[in-house]
Amino acid sequence: MKDNTEELKAKIRELKEKLSVTVVAHFYQRDEVFEMGDITGDSLELAKKTREDDSEFVVFCGVGFMGQSVKVLSPEKRVLMPKVACCAMARMIDSLYFDESVAAMEKAGIAKENILPITYINSNADVKAKVGKMGGMVCTSSNAKKIIETALQEGKKILFVPDRCLGQNIANMMGLKSAVIGIDENIADADIVCYDGFCSVHQLFTVDDIAFYRRKYPGIKIAVHPECDPAICEKADFVGSTSQLIRYITALPEDQKVAVGTEFNLVNRLRPKNTYVLSSTKPECPTMNETTLEDLYNTLKSIEDGEPINEIEVDEETREWAKVALERMMAL
Repeated sequence: MKDNTEELKAKIRELKEKLSVTVVAHFYQRDEVFEMGDITGDSLELAKKTREDDSEFVVFCGVGFMGQSVKVLSPEKRVLMPKVACCAMARMIDSLYFDESVAAMEKAGIAKENILPITYINSNADVKAKVGKMGGMVCTSSNAKKIIETALQEGKKILFVPDRCLGQNIANMMGLKSAVIGIDENIADADIVCYDGFCSVHQLFTVDDIAFYRRKYPGIKIAVHPECDPAICEKADFVGSTSQLIRYITALPEDQKVAVGTEFNLVNRLRPKNTYVLSSTKPECPTMNETTLEDLYNTLKSIEDGEPINEIEVDEETREWAKVALERMMAL
C-alpha cells in the first residue's frame, strides 16, 4: 500500500509540473491528499489565495460549496473536484428552506425589509445568491463576529444560516440574544435569529469529554471550534476558527497539554506531543475524507487527456448574486 501511495504521489507531482494547474486542499483532507496541495488552509484562506492564483485549472480537494465559491469569485478559472463531496451542513439548507426561514420571521412580526441575512460560507451557491439579493453577506468562522458587528449597524434583525451553533456562540460572545427557528418560540425578541443547521462532526464533542480531560490532566487547555455546541464553547479555554486554533495551539509551550474539539485530520497533524482529540470517538468528517490520492491523480490525468472531469459550473444569475454576498465579506 505504501509503495502504491508513493507511486501515486510521484505521478501527481509529475502531472502538476506539466499542467497549468493548482491543487488546493482544505485542512480537513486526509494527510496524503493534504500533502499534495499547492495552496492549503481553511475556507477564508482558500477563497483569498485561490482568487490570486493564475493557473488555468484549479483542482479543489474539499467539499462542493468550496469549489463553487472559487467558481463564483473567479468564473474564468476551470474548477475541478477530485470528488464532488457535499458538506452535510450545506445540505441542510437550500433556497426553499431559506425562503421559509424569512417567512417564519415575517410571521413573527419582523418585516422583510428589517431582515439582514448572513450565511456561513458552508452553504451552496443558491443560498449565497438569496442572501446577496437581500443585501446580506457571507461569513466564515474566523470573521463571523466582525461581519455581524458590521451588519448590526444597519439596525436590522440578523437571519443567520445555516449553523445555529456558530450564530449562538457569536451572540454569546457579543452579549446579544439569539433564537433558533423551530425551537425557540419568541424569535422576534432575538438580535440574531438562527436556522437550525449544524456540523455533525462538531456535535460529537460533549461537556463530559471536557470533564474527563480536566480530571485526567489537571491544567490542560481546551480549545474548540465555534461550530461546537454553546455549552462546549462556554467551558473551553479558547474558541476559534481552524486557522485561529492552529495559531493558538502551536504557540503553546511544548509541555502544555491541550485537548482540541475539531476535525480529526487537523488535530492529528497539529503537533507531535501533548495534543489530544476532545472526543471518545474519532471526529472525522466523512465527506472531507472521500477524496483519495487516486481521485486526485485521475482528475489531473483527465486534464492531460483533454477531457476534464467533475468540473464545477454555476449558472450566471446565481453566480452574480452569490458573488455579491462573497464580495461584501471580502471588502471587510
